[in-house]
Amino acid sequence: MTRQIVYNIALGVFVCTTAMTLTSILTPHWVSYTVTADTGSKFSKYIGLHKSCSSVDDPSCRPFPNDDDCRDDQFFCSMWRSSGFLISFATIVELATLITFLVVIAGGKYKRETGWKLIGSFLLADAVVEFASMGIVAYLFDNDSQFAIPGWSLDWSWVLCTVSASVSVFIAGGLAASAWLLPPEDDYEYLEDPLDA
Repeated sequence: MTRQIVYNIALGVFVCTTAMTLTSILTPHWVSYTVTADTGSKFSKYIGLHKSCSSVDDPSCRPFPNDDDCRDDQFFCSMWRSSGFLISFATIVELATLITFLVVIAGGKYKRETGWKLIGSFLLADAVVEFASMGIVAYLFDNDSQFAIPGWSLDWSWVLCTVSASVSVFIAGGLAASAWLLPPEDDYEYLEDPLDA
């Protein structure tokens, strides 16, 4: 039986994973390129799901992918935008998961006994969507010609997404394990039967 303390700990960890997901969306560090010229000057470019930043452009950041990026490679743009959509959809699943956590925690013993299944389903759905988004970016990184130049690497926003999805799977597993392994929660104290006295 999953106890309230288990749900509280799982909720705290899940809030951290949600923060990681949001950070990975908002920062343009999914794929990066850094090179140092012979003169010692350093050039860097960072690509996020929705914007690209460069050390030599003015302004330094712009929406990504834009029409110029898509003119020659519609497949790349479609896949990159799909990845951005999926990770944005993951935040909606995470919001639903947070609400479900709160309802189960506040709902009493019965909801805590049975709520782990619903929360676990939401957690696994979130992980699947995040892994799909992360996988699309990894596929494009490995196969698209614009990343063929040495110096490109998957950056920390991609890692945050991967860690967030992995932790969601571990939380779901932890809730399931606690439901099966922990003894029932004692919410009530039994009164002595006056006939036995």
